[in-house]
Formats: sequence, C-alpha cells, structure tokens
Amino acid sequence: MTLSLDTNEVADYLKNHPEFFEHHADMLMHLQIPDMHGDRAISITERQLVALRDRNKLLETKLSELVGFGEENDVIGEKMHELAIAMIRAETFATVAQVLYAHLGDTFLVPHVTLRLWGAGCDEGREEFSPVDAETVAFATDLKQPYCGPSAGIEACAWLGNDVHSLALIPLRRGEETFGLLALGSEEMQRFYPEMGTLYLTRFGDLAAAALLRTLG
Repeated sequence: MTLSLDTNEVADYLKNHPEFFEHHADMLMHLQIPDMHGDRAISITERQLVALRDRNKLLETKLSELVGFGEENDVIGEKMHELAIAMIRAETFATVAQVLYAHLGDTFLVPHVTLRLWGAGCDEGREEFSPVDAETVAFATDLKQPYCGPSAGIEACAWLGNDVHSLALIPLRRGEETFGLLALGSEEMQRFYPEMGTLYLTRFGDLAAAALLRTLG
C-alpha cells in the first residue's frame, strides 16, 4: 500500500522534529530546490544565502526610509523651533500674524495662509476679524484634529482664493473653547490629504493660539 503524505504534514513534521537533519545530515547534500531567481535547482545552503541576501536588501531599504524620515523630521523640527522663537519675540497681534504668514509661506512653503478669529479680542479693520458664518464656527469647534483634504464644499476655502484645491484647517483653542481657525491652502490636490499626519499642524495651532491670546489680551 502506498502511503500518501500531505505537504503540510511533512512541513509540520520537520518543524516539530528539528533533530531530523542531525540524524540524516547526508540528505542536506542531495536536496535540491528551485532557484527563485532562475530555472536551475540549487542546494538548501544556496537557497538560504539567497533568502538572506533578499532579506538584507529589504532591511536596507527600510533602514534607508527610516533615515530619510528622521532627516526630514529633523528639518521640520528646526523650522518649528525657529517659528517658536519668532512667536515668543512677537509683542503685538500684527507681529504675530506677520510671523505666521512669513514662516508658513517662506519656510514651510505653504502658498496660501490666513487666520479668522471670532472669540478673542478685536482689531478693527483687519481681515482676520471678518465675520465668520455659524456653519464654519461649528465645523471648527467640532474638529478633534486639523482637517486635511480637498477644498470643495469647504466655506473657509473662500478666504484663500479660487485656485486652492487642498486645505489644512487648524482650530485655535483656549482650553476647550475654539476661538479661531488657521487656514492653509495649496493649488496641489495632494499637498493636504486626509491620511497625512497632523502632529506638526497641531503644534502650529498650539503655538499660534498661545501667541495670539497673549497679544490680544
């Protein structure tokens, strides 16, 4: 009677009996398996070396990506530090607004930046204190984190111009109260997208809110 073995059973047996090849070491010399990179058969040792090389390449790629992310974060962190210093030095609302616009525009290369404030102070004649509709105020109040995504259907897009196709909207808060919105816009559809990280955008909001509240009283 011919006994038929399932390949999974063979794999399970070898996994559960690692000593098998200790007792049958000569088999390792004769086992041949397909080369994943060609048509010829190779030994297990060669196959292991190929697998290790492939794994090393994958690890090198991952390491390179991590190094790239780290370097990028270092650059952003330095820019955030410069912004924080400039905010601390700003003594008036006008200077705070100027610092925000300048750093976000020139340092972070955001082409469209504006503020709207409705719950803190007032500086007559400035665009930042223009009336904001109730729907936008409610939208900003309900945000748990900055909004990133397409500008279509977003009322705040009108603050930035007709050429804006993606937005980042950052709520400005005093405790639990939302008193304004920092709006960033771009002509690029994917400059601000829903899946992007919002850590640094949140920090922008924290810095801006603290500086604005300090100068508005």
